Amino acid sequence: MSFLSYLRVISFLLAVVSLSMLAPAAFAVFYGETAMVPLFVIPPVCSLVLVLGVFLAGRGRKIPISIRDAYVIAASCWVFASLLGMIPLRLSGYFPTLPDALFEAVSGFSTTGATVLAEIDPLPVSLNIWRCEMHWLGGMGILALAVALLPLLGIGGFQLIKTETPGPEKLKMTPKIAVTAKILWLLYISFTVIQTLLLLLAGMNFPDALAHAFSTIASGGFSTRTLSLGYYESRTIETICAVFMILATINFTEFYYILTGKFREALRHTETRAYLWIIAAATVFLTLAELPEFDSLSRAAHSAFFHVACVISTTGFAALDFAAWLPAGQMVILALLLVGGSSGSTAGGVKVIRWVTLFKQIGNQVRGLIHPHGIFTIRLNKRVGRKDIIYSVASFMFIYAVLAAATAFAAALDGADLLTAISSGLALVGNAGPGLGRVGPYGNYGFFSGPVKVWFSFAMLAGRLELYTLLVLCLPSFWKKYA
Repeated sequence: MSFLSYLRVISFLLAVVSLSMLAPAAFAVFYGETAMVPLFVIPPVCSLVLVLGVFLAGRGRKIPISIRDAYVIAASCWVFASLLGMIPLRLSGYFPTLPDALFEAVSGFSTTGATVLAEIDPLPVSLNIWRCEMHWLGGMGILALAVALLPLLGIGGFQLIKTETPGPEKLKMTPKIAVTAKILWLLYISFTVIQTLLLLLAGMNFPDALAHAFSTIASGGFSTRTLSLGYYESRTIETICAVFMILATINFTEFYYILTGKFREALRHTETRAYLWIIAAATVFLTLAELPEFDSLSRAAHSAFFHVACVISTTGFAALDFAAWLPAGQMVILALLLVGGSSGSTAGGVKVIRWVTLFKQIGNQVRGLIHPHGIFTIRLNKRVGRKDIIYSVASFMFIYAVLAAATAFAAALDGADLLTAISSGLALVGNAGPGLGRVGPYGNYGFFSGPVKVWFSFAMLAGRLELYTLLVLCLPSFWKKYA
């Protein structure tokens, strides 16, 4: 792929991000935040001029994309989107350094939901909308949106989308990947609209309802309030958000099967059944663990369900400071940080399907000790799974553990205590946002130094891109083709 072709694709993707800034610009105009308007208007204008020039320069040329090109484009897309997204943050004056603004933008697009801000309430409405809209764009994936439009440039999209789709199972529900992307975005937008309306009915104002819908459906976690959803003290709002957090982190192919009447396919999905069982078991255990802290079983059960949904979906909302819970409750939180949501969804983390595969393989190994000559296979979705998925899961888990440990070590070198460092590593690589200790739901990452925040930004992007997409670019052999 020539440099001009690369520039065409990247500029096209960045134009999508730039145009999305018009939404916070509209909020800035409506709420009289005149100083914020240029911050959200100038980037779209500049990017559109660039896109128009690049598009005209390469008009009529079809762009072939190899798998190596796809890795470069996918990584570049997230890096440049974060750099573009941080411009309004830095110029607003609420983020005093470039590492702060970069961290917040990467946390937004990677749907991590970690923040460097101690106070959220003083932020302008438009800036909060932009923070949460970055979640929304990154949740389904900037590439998933662009893949629906890339045929305009003469580009096939599957190589791009499979480098970005979370989990070992790549979404290709229809023969044409552009059609798949459009179906995904239709579901995504529908969930967002429905949740926004429900939150309005529950008592939120429109900017808060829209911002929290953006964060929920994207499994992000940014809020417009310092106390997150705890600010509203509403069990109705918490329940709405909990339900949509779970819906958004179920494999989206399930909804496609339901909409097309393929109910048997939906029911046989191993990962979804396991995901719902984990949520139920964790809710029961957390209810019992934290029951002494509540005045009734119903309040304890509600709080447990809500916070289980927040953590396992890697969304990161909170109604209480779970960093101050009893040790048994904190252990549940740490375990859920490791689990993550479903593949093919907006969730981060290891993903349930990998844990299911791992435990099935452990069962096979044990049976192999009893029956040395037996042949055992892993069954997923009531079908025999590919053997190579075991090696893929094992290597992913190893790299995931190494990156999380390295991130925790970086936090410890910067002065964080052990609990804060370990939970930071798990929360950032797993795109879960809040952890425990000083980075709990009512804490923040602002006390870390600039270089460590830059490393954290890399860790968040690596986690969002399923590790390999960024790590493969570090191999010298990858670049031999381009030498």
